[in-house]
Amino acid sequence: MDRWVGKVAVVTGSSSGIGAAIAKDLAKAGMITVGLARRVERIEALKNELPADAAKRLHAFKCDVSSEADIDATFKLIEEKFGGVDVLVNSAGTVRSNNLLDHGTAADLRATLDINVTGLVLCSQWAYKSMVARSFDGHIVHINSIGGHLVPNLPKFNIYTASKHAVTAITETMRQELRDAGTKIKVTSISPGIVETDILEPLEGIAGMPMLQSEDISQAVLFAIGTPPRVQVHEIIIRPVGELF
Repeated sequence: MDRWVGKVAVVTGSSSGIGAAIAKDLAKAGMITVGLARRVERIEALKNELPADAAKRLHAFKCDVSSEADIDATFKLIEEKFGGVDVLVNSAGTVRSNNLLDHGTAADLRATLDINVTGLVLCSQWAYKSMVARSFDGHIVHINSIGGHLVPNLPKFNIYTASKHAVTAITETMRQELRDAGTKIKVTSISPGIVETDILEPLEGIAGMPMLQSEDISQAVLFAIGTPPRVQVHEIIIRPVGELF
């Protein structure tokens, strides 16, 4: 991680759960870390959980990644204040607990796709432009899901698994585009099984299942971005021991 000390990392969805753990660990690793979330006060509160030097490196920006206007304004501000984006971690995500055919609304569909898919791509576009403009070989990380590789037999996941399958395809599309553009920018998908976070609250059928902790996923991010420039870690699948699907 030495080459990332003093570089700029942007973490979406960093107000809680996986995103919060990632933001804290990147700041502790020496990166200037910009946490994005709608509940910006929660990012500010994370500073109390960090050593003083790391707390100074964590910056909270309010941003709703389902809004293109918010994304544009926020990444322009990051460029102005910090000079660019060296690492982007797309951690923002949502799930609506409804059956797909008989209860899901158009609003549920749009909310899930806007955050899990469209917002992820738009943030990645900004990071890519920043890296190319500065001829910097950065890293884009998507927090995907085991649901991006299979369809868990769990009720009311609605369009969530489809959105995560999209992230799997998007990661490979980006890898090919980054290669064809002649860059050495990396892209990595990290796919956890069930993680004990706030996103689980509306879901049914998961009580008592083995679960990962947010810090398990954060450590995978540190591993992926800490590899030598010649190494492309394309996909990491992390399951809790004893996972049922």
